[in-house]
Amino acid sequence: MPHFSNNNNLFSLEGKTALLTGGSSGIGAAIAIGLLKADAKIAIFDVNVSDKLPSKIKFYSVNVSNKDELEETFKMFLDDYSGIDILINNAAITVPGKSEDYPSDDWFRTLDTNLSAVFFLSKLVGKQMIKQNKGGSIINITSIDASQGFPNNPAYCSTKGGVRQLSKALAHDWGKYGIRVNNLVPGYTHTPMNQKSWEDNNLCQERASHTMLGRWAEPEDMVGPPIFLASDVSSYVTGSDLYIDGGWNAKGI
Repeated sequence: MPHFSNNNNLFSLEGKTALLTGGSSGIGAAIAIGLLKADAKIAIFDVNVSDKLPSKIKFYSVNVSNKDELEETFKMFLDDYSGIDILINNAAITVPGKSEDYPSDDWFRTLDTNLSAVFFLSKLVGKQMIKQNKGGSIINITSIDASQGFPNNPAYCSTKGGVRQLSKALAHDWGKYGIRVNNLVPGYTHTPMNQKSWEDNNLCQERASHTMLGRWAEPEDMVGPPIFLASDVSSYVTGSDLYIDGGWNAKGI
C-alpha cells in the first residue's frame, strides 16, 4: 500500500532521495529542478558539472558509459545519502549517420551510453532498493524513436528501443520487491541535443506538424510526469510507457 506524505500534497517527494543521470542541461536539468521543488533530495551523475542549478542539487562528475567509474561513483553517492528511492536514467547521446555507412565506433559509444549504462546503474540501484526493503521507482527516459522508425540514426533508435524493453524486464523481475520501473517517452524537445533541428525552420515546422498540439516541447513540459511516477500516487503503475509527445505517437491523418 502507498504511504502518502503528511504535508497534504499528493505529489510530494518529501523524505525521498533521487539520483538523475545527465542533468546538467535540457530535460534532465528541468526534471532535477522539478524534483527539488517537490521536496526530494537530488543528486546528478553527469560528465559535465553545471553551476546553473540550485546549490542543493549535488553533482558527481562521472562518465556513465564507464562501468567501473559508475560503480565507484555510486559507492560515493551511497556514502553521502545512505539510500535511494528514485532513479531517473536520462543521460544519452545521439550520433546521426546513414545506416549503410554507420561507423562502428559511433555504434558502440551510443550503445554504452544509452543502453548499457542504464542497465548497469539500474542493477546497482535495484540491489540497493532490494536491500532497503521499501520499494522504489526507476524511471527511464526513452523516445518516440523507441517505437517508430526514424531516418539516419540507427544506434539511437536501437538503444532507445532497448531501454524500452529493459524497463519492462526489470519491472517484471523487481515488482515482487515493490520496485516500479517505467518509461517516459518524450517527443521532440527544444534542448541542446536538438538545437540543429530547432534552428532549421523547415525541419522545426515539419516536426511540430506531426504533433496534435502543433508545437515542440519545452524542457519544462517534461517535469510533471516524472514527479507523478516518482511519487506514491503512481504506486500501481509499472512496466508502462508514458508518452510526453504532444500526441505524435497517437496522431493519424
